[in-house]
Amino acid sequence: MIEDEKRDETSEQPDDSQAEETPAEGSEATPAGPVAEEDDAVEEPVAEQPDDEAPQADGDAPEEPVAEEPEATEEAPAAEEPAAEEPAPEKPKAEENKKDVIPGADLEPIAVEPEERPLSAEEQARKEAEDEERAKREAELVGDAEEEPSAASRAPAKLEGDARYLATGKRKTSIARVTLLPGSGKIVINKRELEEFFPRPLHQTMAKQPLTTTGYEGSVDVRVRVHGGGISGQAGAVRHGIARALTEIDPELRGELKRRGFLTRDARAKERKKAGLKKARKRPQFSKR
Repeated sequence: MIEDEKRDETSEQPDDSQAEETPAEGSEATPAGPVAEEDDAVEEPVAEQPDDEAPQADGDAPEEPVAEEPEATEEAPAAEEPAAEEPAPEKPKAEENKKDVIPGADLEPIAVEPEERPLSAEEQARKEAEDEERAKREAELVGDAEEEPSAASRAPAKLEGDARYLATGKRKTSIARVTLLPGSGKIVINKRELEEFFPRPLHQTMAKQPLTTTGYEGSVDVRVRVHGGGISGQAGAVRHGIARALTEIDPELRGELKRRGFLTRDARAKERKKAGLKKARKRPQFSKR
């Protein structure tokens, strides 16, 4: 009996352990409940994510246009780009054609005539002398012995036998003292004939220009004393002195002689050389070394 009781106790002990274990298992189940709840809690945010996305969609409703605006802006240029791209291939061609064509190539050139500087009295007189000398040479070559008509508008005045008309002519650094007296047109310069003193025909023509212009070439004799300067300057001084002397004979000749530049004192002269310079104003080239 005692053994039976012990067996019963032993049999009851496992029951207690089972009872104890069951609550342990229950205790384990009890924590399982919160674990399940935690799982539910974990799952709830997963389930809430779509819920969150929904409100975000609701809340992002103002943001959606913001997100769509850049898309619209991006699409707008995209829509405009093809429109701009269509003429784009034509523009480079036009630009290339413009680059190839020189600006103003289609314009017709305008012929601009250079303005001629008016000649001074001295230059005009020299030009006339050259023209007269050239015409005389051409006449000699052709063989025409006809005398040219006098350029004087009126007949020369008659001079008295004892009349003397004195004048001084100047050109550059040359000075000529001229004396006119009645005669046959003989010209003596420094006790020498005109052709001997002035070998060049140009200088001879320059010296006789006032007489040829006024018509006194064959009615007066000319005596000249000249010094200073060169041959060209002395020829200009003789012409100036003869023109001044003719105005003493007939004052009405002054207008014609002045118009031709025979009475103008041409003071142009070559400027003297200075020390340290190559010419009057030309300096030597600067050398740094």
